[in-house]
Amino acid sequence: MREHPIAPVTEPTQYRAIGVVRGVYVPTDAEQLTRGIIRTAEGAELEAVVLGRLLTLMRRHLNLEEPHLWVVYPRSREDGDLHLQMVGVWEPSTLAPDQEAGSSTDALPEGDDYFSVRGELIYTRPETGDLVVKVRVMPRPDGSRPVPFKLQLKGEVPLEHLRHFVALNLRRTDQFLQLESFEVIGPVAQRGTRGGKGRRDGGSAKGGKAAKGRPAGAAQTASAQAGAAQKSGHLGSAVSRPAT
Repeated sequence: MREHPIAPVTEPTQYRAIGVVRGVYVPTDAEQLTRGIIRTAEGAELEAVVLGRLLTLMRRHLNLEEPHLWVVYPRSREDGDLHLQMVGVWEPSTLAPDQEAGSSTDALPEGDDYFSVRGELIYTRPETGDLVVKVRVMPRPDGSRPVPFKLQLKGEVPLEHLRHFVALNLRRTDQFLQLESFEVIGPVAQRGTRGGKGRRDGGSAKGGKAAKGRPAGAAQTASAQAGAAQKSGHLGSAVSRPAT
């Protein structure tokens, strides 16, 4: 059985944006569960949509009046609020027949509201604690390439790491993802430049707008192994095998 809802990284520059949020899912329409909010214990209401086979799992196995640990892809809205794409639920004690009810396997070592974001740092302003990371998206089965999306985050990363690939560990606080730790993997090669050395002033018009809360969300999280991961999922893991 899979021991964690977030798969381990298999490549140094593997893009992804994924996390877990505990709360009660409240659908906008009781007959159509695909759109609603996740209401957390502290009262935050996070806009959310349900993707893939999680919808069937919710209808057959979960009591939606109770809180659950949802596996989600984060996106940034233009107003700066979080938008979550729900792709799984981590609850082995309920969904895995080989686990006893109340098993400690329901708890994760990182705790609730943990997020892992890996991508290109395209804006950083340490004095205000604003970050923007670009996450690239894996090609679709038909060969088309969705556009990358940008995540607006909170935290301090030095300016010299601009245009580098970074691995970020974050914690959700209300509508924000707050940086807890980071690792710089290396420079990202830029078009028309050599050696991955792009702009490093952090003050381009595009970056400035993103830091004010207007990064565009789009498509699904990138991962070189996303397709294979989704196909190998099973009910016993209590997760619908999100792309990571």
